[in-house]
Amino acid sequence: MGKPVDPPPEDESERIDLKTALEERYLAYALSTIMHRALPDARDGLKPVHRRIIHAMRLLRLDPGQVHKKCARIVGDVIGKFHPHGDQSVYDALVRLAQDFAQRYPLVDGQGNFGNIDGDNAAAYRYTEARMTEVARLLLDGIDEDAVDFRETYNGEDEEPIVLPAAFPNLLANGSQGIAVGMATSIPPHNAAELCDAALYLIQHPDTPSEKLMTFVQGPDFPTGGVIVESRASMAETYRTGRGAFRTRARWHVEDLGRGTWVAIVTEIPYMVQKGRLIEKIAELFNEKKLPLVADIRDESAEDIRVVIEPRARNVDPTLMMESLFRLTELEARISMNMNVLTGGLVPRVLGLNEALRAWLDHRRDVLLRRSRFRLGQIEKRLEILRGLLIVYLDLDRVIKIIREEDEPKIELMRFFELSEVQANAILDTRLRALRKLEEMALKTELDELTVEKGQIEELLASEPVQWKLIQHDIRAVKKLFGPETAIGKRRTTFADMPDTTDIDLAQAMVEREPVTVVISKKGWIRALKGHVQDQSTLTFKGDDGLKTAFFTETTAKILVLATNGKVFTLEAAKLPGGRGFGDPIRLMIELEEHAEIIAAFPYRPGLKLLMVTTDGRGFVAPTDDIVANTRKGRQVLNVEMPVEALLATPAEGDHVAIIGQNRKLVCFPLSEVAEMGRGKGVRLQRYKDGGVSDAKVFKLADGLTWRDTSGRTWTVAQSELMEWLGHRGEAGRLPPKGFPKNNKFGG
Repeated sequence: MGKPVDPPPEDESERIDLKTALEERYLAYALSTIMHRALPDARDGLKPVHRRIIHAMRLLRLDPGQVHKKCARIVGDVIGKFHPHGDQSVYDALVRLAQDFAQRYPLVDGQGNFGNIDGDNAAAYRYTEARMTEVARLLLDGIDEDAVDFRETYNGEDEEPIVLPAAFPNLLANGSQGIAVGMATSIPPHNAAELCDAALYLIQHPDTPSEKLMTFVQGPDFPTGGVIVESRASMAETYRTGRGAFRTRARWHVEDLGRGTWVAIVTEIPYMVQKGRLIEKIAELFNEKKLPLVADIRDESAEDIRVVIEPRARNVDPTLMMESLFRLTELEARISMNMNVLTGGLVPRVLGLNEALRAWLDHRRDVLLRRSRFRLGQIEKRLEILRGLLIVYLDLDRVIKIIREEDEPKIELMRFFELSEVQANAILDTRLRALRKLEEMALKTELDELTVEKGQIEELLASEPVQWKLIQHDIRAVKKLFGPETAIGKRRTTFADMPDTTDIDLAQAMVEREPVTVVISKKGWIRALKGHVQDQSTLTFKGDDGLKTAFFTETTAKILVLATNGKVFTLEAAKLPGGRGFGDPIRLMIELEEHAEIIAAFPYRPGLKLLMVTTDGRGFVAPTDDIVANTRKGRQVLNVEMPVEALLATPAEGDHVAIIGQNRKLVCFPLSEVAEMGRGKGVRLQRYKDGGVSDAKVFKLADGLTWRDTSGRTWTVAQSELMEWLGHRGEAGRLPPKGFPKNNKFGG
């Protein structure tokens, strides 16, 4: 161990508040990530790394017609000159630009192994080669003509473009994904020809809202195809705000194998889903018996995707089988849209469809004006030289004499012919062979042509309508290159409405339907025994625990559980522990408060109504469809405050309610007097001086009131004998008929 280092002397050190220092540094990091890494520019749709790759390829002269060069060379140039980051991250970005399943319009034409849709990686950069595609050439169109600003590279040795001229609507056509600090971007790819149509319309009608532009841009167009099942209204909202999602499904069809047998064939999968991982997930679900309608799955893909799904039996409904797969696997994906981009290269903003296209069009106009001014400057320089040369042609002999005899011929020429220095230099640089008569004609023609061109450019710069006309012409040319009749321009993703599955019970499609007996113990342990177990005396329990309730149902059913705090929880029978042990505590499956206990459980039956009763004699009728809870937290149905608790839930099948208090008073009244609602405190069912409810049931008056005594015998009191107990809700009631159980319960 060396000697500990002494701190610097007090006068040399600087005291900094840690909070301020961290804030400054974190802000610098956040800004750098937002500006220089994660978010694309609204104008050319590129992040800095992609822009640098394209720029480096341009400097290497890797145009569409040229031979490919090694990717190692490109990556080396990018990290050496422009992008001081890891070579692997740059190569990954380059590979993605070349993948036709990742990019709708690839910017790089790759040769070699650039990965595949299964999720396999590309070969190392020493093996692969690349050059630009026509799309990348369009993005660079005019970069030599001062179309965009350049800035110094990180080491000050070189220059790089701040943005590309972008003669192609790349932001929306290829989309973009990125996570910055505190913000992210996710833009799905679109069809370039549709974007061009929308842009042309937007030039004519600048105030068009995004919804109207959907006449042209119907929705995303993924390189991997698929079917978008999002509603039109939801897509319109997404394009208006720039935020939303598109539900996309795999494309599939039924292939008839003859003799009534068939298989489902998946030919396109959703965007950004790796096929290898998708097949693994389906196989996993298949092994876990979560896909009862599927018998087998095979991947028969070669160049094209072909995933074969075999049904369990020939009478299985293909739509139902595929719906169960869509529900559980990535055959259906939500592709989000969050059009968060850098506007003006500086400010991150979420744009709607019209604003994104507007940003591209305004950029195209800037590029046009800059290129025109650049050309105008070139023309003016050339015109100056031409005028000088033409003056000289009028008196060639004098020029030759000056050049031969004068010590300072340039100064003499400038004095004699009243020329500028540029003109004099051009004359001195002229070759003898250019002094022929023909040359003079050529110069005059060039002068005339340039003068006309200069007039046209000046007219263009002075008139906005002329500028937009030229931009429209360029956009039409791009549309022709990527039109619907071209191989790359044809729309790949189609639109469909969600199939109507309202009459299909998907829960049953997900689980094999088998009879089970659900057993709940007094201490709140639950299990599901296979089959319908009639003899419940054989059930065993842990320690001093015993049977609270048991009922028959099926694996496809939902179980509703009522707790003393008035909440109803939903369990799925298929997910209950098996009957081998003592089961699991229900508390592990739901979020139940400490003080609350479970008081009832029963299978959910659609359309059934329940009479819910609290300990203080209040209650209401609740439709079971309104009380099913979708989360572990359950749904508050009975509003109770301590010391009042929820007491029971009994099927409301009948026309009268019988309710008995702890004071052993019974009253019967019509069910119609009880309010029906999905949540609340309820209405008073019976009045007590002290104590509360003991039990309640709903019965048909015509059939009489029945109960079961402690020895298991059933008693019935006919309608005619019930007259003295019939009344209205909220009454106190009177002592029950002879033979009523001492425990004040109606039993079974």
